[in-house]
Amino acid sequence: MPLFYQQIIDENTKLGIWRIEEPEDFFLQKVPLKKDVSHPYKRLQHLAGRYLLPTLFADFPLSEIEIADTRKPFLPDEKFHFSISHCGNFAAAIVSTKRRVGIDVELVTSRLETISSKFLNENERQTLDNWSYLPHVHLQLVALMWSAKEAVFKWYGNGKVDFKHNMRLDGPISILARDAATLPFVFEKEKPIHLKVHGKLFRPLMMVWVAD
Repeated sequence: MPLFYQQIIDENTKLGIWRIEEPEDFFLQKVPLKKDVSHPYKRLQHLAGRYLLPTLFADFPLSEIEIADTRKPFLPDEKFHFSISHCGNFAAAIVSTKRRVGIDVELVTSRLETISSKFLNENERQTLDNWSYLPHVHLQLVALMWSAKEAVFKWYGNGKVDFKHNMRLDGPISILARDAATLPFVFEKEKPIHLKVHGKLFRPLMMVWVAD
């Protein structure tokens, strides 16, 4: 059972990462395949992400998941708030009984630097450029920012978000021990909402989550 990482954020909120090593039949024993996913590996990622939900909270009702018009999965009664992400051989999920949540996992690759102009505003770019003398750190920070904005996007859940302007870094990034970091963010559409976003690097996997 390759539960790669698990974290109890508080008594109401947990997250986990699954390293996918099992065949599809393993997950289908517990996960109803309601979504039409044709690509075999994407289907495997889909199943692994949902398999994680009752791993975190045993009474999570997988059969009750519905999909919003924005493609966000949700429970109609909101007994649990949850978010799922997958990348490569990893699937991640965060679940809370009290708070809206978002999670993202991403492999740290140079591809993210080539698309960074699509999600970094000028102030964020300047902040990260202070680390350009350490290329590997700079790349990790670009991945951190991308995953942070993806996690906030999922936390919001209603689509139609400008990654450069509706969600912004709102102060210095705090680098913590054990490859962890916190980022102050502001999400603004109708009114500004201040968020604390959390990241952790597993090399080469970046995980970022938000719960508010």
